[in-house]
Amino acid sequence: MTTDERDRLSAFALRVWGYKQGEVVSLMIHLGDRLGLYQAMAGRGPVTAAGLAADTGLQERWLLEWLRGQAAAGLIGTEDGEAFEMSAEAVAVLADSRGSLWFAAGAFAGGAALPEVVERLADAFRSGTGLTYDDLGPAAAQAVERMTEPWTRLALVPLILPALDGVVDHLNAGALVADVGCGSGVALCTMAAAFPGSRFEGLDPSQHAIDRARRRTAENALENLEFRTAGAKDLPGDNRYDFIMTLDCLHDMPRPAEAAAAIRGAVRPGRHVADQGNPVGSGLAGQPPQSRPGPDVRAVGDQLPVLGSVRAGRSRTRDARPSSRASRADVPGSRFLALRPARLR
Repeated sequence: MTTDERDRLSAFALRVWGYKQGEVVSLMIHLGDRLGLYQAMAGRGPVTAAGLAADTGLQERWLLEWLRGQAAAGLIGTEDGEAFEMSAEAVAVLADSRGSLWFAAGAFAGGAALPEVVERLADAFRSGTGLTYDDLGPAAAQAVERMTEPWTRLALVPLILPALDGVVDHLNAGALVADVGCGSGVALCTMAAAFPGSRFEGLDPSQHAIDRARRRTAENALENLEFRTAGAKDLPGDNRYDFIMTLDCLHDMPRPAEAAAAIRGAVRPGRHVADQGNPVGSGLAGQPPQSRPGPDVRAVGDQLPVLGSVRAGRSRTRDARPSSRASRADVPGSRFLALRPARLR
């Protein structure tokens, strides 16, 4: 592929993902209007999540996710990702329903989300307790599978795994592998077919996803893998695994530090843990959204935690970081890190 072809493909993909961003951000605009968040911020100058929580009686952690997502979408401003401010234009369009002809927030009714899901999300801002994936119904597991399956099928075995130091050698020799947050099992089924001498175990808290994974396993007549409804906390702490994966989900778990500790206790010394992350992260500090040129889909990654990361937990921390010595593999749309368990801290 030439540079010009790649640039045109990248631009087209960005345009398509921009529509996904619109779907997600429209739901957050609805929640901001419904919960009175824009009105609470209007004319106040910079406000923190703690300050907004004190004024509205809503949960600070959920408000922080919402604020950062709104900033990534360019709807409110921030210099550091901690204090946020509405411009006069934002107030007129998003907050002033009584005095502005430009008011538009009332046009947003929840996007593509089911009404009962929108209702429960609004309640979650008050209680601090989110929805599980199964609360979203069977369609949620199918949607995640549909979104990730092409990438997994085309990139994981031929591109990603060979770039992670020593992983393929262990898989060819016969390894015990766990996928924490395996979803409907696309990744593990792909790997189980490619490495028949290894054994694979998939863990996911969604029964809908596990049911789909088991059907996929049976359809492909794969005998070297199994799935169970479980999470990272259910991993055995006896260092039995040669390789543990978390594919774009560790950062979305209610308590990622605890999950990382459980993973460390489950993997053999000297073997590997691999975490996939999406480079469409926020990077808000020092980058006011209004100043960013051109299209930007970071709001997709920054608004999704309200839908999928706070979930059933009340808080989350960010103290599970790999060292810079970890091997890395990048492909369009994703970033993989492989690290030894001693470096998981």
